[in-house]
Amino acid sequence: MLDALRIFLAVAHSGNLSEVARKEGVAASSISRKIDALEDELGFKLFLRSSRMIALTDAGEQFLPRANAILLEMDEAKSAMAELNAEPQGLLTITAPASFSRLHVAPAVARFLKRYPLMEIELHASDGVVDLSSQRTDVAIRVGILPNSDLVATHLAPFRRIVCASPDYLARHGYPATLQDLEQHNCLSLATGVSTVCGLWTFAGLNRDVALPVRGNFRTNDINSLLQAAVEGIGIVHLASWLVSDLIIAGKLIVLFPDSPPIPVRLLAARIQPAIHAVRLPGRSHATKSQLFIAHLKEDFGSPPYWDRAIAQLMTPTA
Repeated sequence: MLDALRIFLAVAHSGNLSEVARKEGVAASSISRKIDALEDELGFKLFLRSSRMIALTDAGEQFLPRANAILLEMDEAKSAMAELNAEPQGLLTITAPASFSRLHVAPAVARFLKRYPLMEIELHASDGVVDLSSQRTDVAIRVGILPNSDLVATHLAPFRRIVCASPDYLARHGYPATLQDLEQHNCLSLATGVSTVCGLWTFAGLNRDVALPVRGNFRTNDINSLLQAAVEGIGIVHLASWLVSDLIIAGKLIVLFPDSPPIPVRLLAARIQPAIHAVRLPGRSHATKSQLFIAHLKEDFGSPPYWDRAIAQLMTPTA
């Protein structure tokens, strides 16, 4: 069956039985018989064949990606079995958003290398979206809403935003009593506009689930600059929990509205859930090592992730 699938893919890509037969070192009639046998087993025709041409049928077109996926899955399974009892070794290339990489991926990589000393990691910290199909990257960490694609995605952690401000700002301007009161405060924002997709200044059940029209005297496309401005007491921010957790624990930022719903209703209704994922391209030779690293990240982050656990523990009143 697998050999027949391989022959089917070769004929589908070349469109020539004789060419495939030459590469296989067999007669064209042998290739034709394998195609016939596969069609008989499946119960439908894969090709329209004549003395002058061969082309995929509609059923063949639909079967093509499935056949390719079956062979890729089998290759991954063979690779996994071959490496099952071997000490993981070799190079793994990873990309992650710069801030998330510095705060969470790099420490996890260090622990991974202590655990598997024969492994090599090449970590690229970049906020650009790397095309895994055109670049030699094994694992990419994606933060936010994951678009539909052919990539294999593994959920690592939920994505939460937290409204917070420094003690200095709150001492000078007071605490907003309600989320609506944020419109009367100096709210610092990203200058890109794309982050509204992940709920920036958007709260479930408020303002028809559309971002609040907050205003502030500082906008930037650099999230670390925005964070520093908040620490310096310039204004209020609504940033990812993984980004602000250390500063909240250190007392440099204070959580406002800890009980506000984390996901806007409009996103839930559309079944769109911002999250942190690890993605990889199926069929790559480093699939087993990629899966091993992704499993390590899930274990290292925990569920809920350690940054959210730390904030929750801080907000829990003591007896």
